[in-house]
Amino acid sequence: MISAVILAKNSEKTIAKTLESLKFLDDVVVYDNGSSDKTMQIAKSFANVNLVQGEFRGFGWTKNIAATFAKNDWILMIDSDEVVDDELKNCLLTKQLDKNCIYKLNFKAFYKDIEVKHCGWSNQLIKRLYNKTTTSYNNSGVHEDIISSAHHTEVLEGNVEHYSYHSISQFIQKADLYSTLFAKSNQHIKNSSPLKAFLNAAYSFIKTYFFKRGFLDGYVGLVIAVSHAVTNFYKYIKLYELNSEDSHN
Repeated sequence: MISAVILAKNSEKTIAKTLESLKFLDDVVVYDNGSSDKTMQIAKSFANVNLVQGEFRGFGWTKNIAATFAKNDWILMIDSDEVVDDELKNCLLTKQLDKNCIYKLNFKAFYKDIEVKHCGWSNQLIKRLYNKTTTSYNNSGVHEDIISSAHHTEVLEGNVEHYSYHSISQFIQKADLYSTLFAKSNQHIKNSSPLKAFLNAAYSFIKTYFFKRGFLDGYVGLVIAVSHAVTNFYKYIKLYELNSEDSHN
């Protein structure tokens, strides 16, 4: 049996669609970390949902805590803006799972309802299904990953549809959040400078818009490329500030 685990905060625009796609599971943990909108109210309306409230200490740590509330050993980690399609649903219902295997899911990305086919967003294979008796997430605050050193991996049939952004403002908000988490996680671990921040931003734009053919996604591709550049600039300039402030104390 599989439990789905979802981290949620102010996800009222997307979480109903996510939970609808998970009705085939008997246990869905929604770990809410501070919603002020209707997220919790929506979650409570689904009979298979176990709503838990807790704190957020970075993605890796929080996902591991949320997984402890799951009734089943198999954990399907799904975001509150992701939807399991019918092909993946059928696979999850019929697949004989190996607890020494970590399963990857294929992701289709959307901005609003526009599918993003380039920018490095399309057909990403991400580890999302694992047995919590044999592994867990690492404790990284951002870019967390399931520990797989003693496991093999397999790609499951079907897709997860990721409706990650619904406005330009969300790109800005996530750039601020992710850059702060990166800086705090790497304080005194990595070096940074204003030049490094600028060069990382410039390379990120070129890589996304040209090498990954973001220009083929029209204006959405431009928005994504600029957002990647901005996020990378603030990641390294915030890290530079943190390291500099501490060195002067």
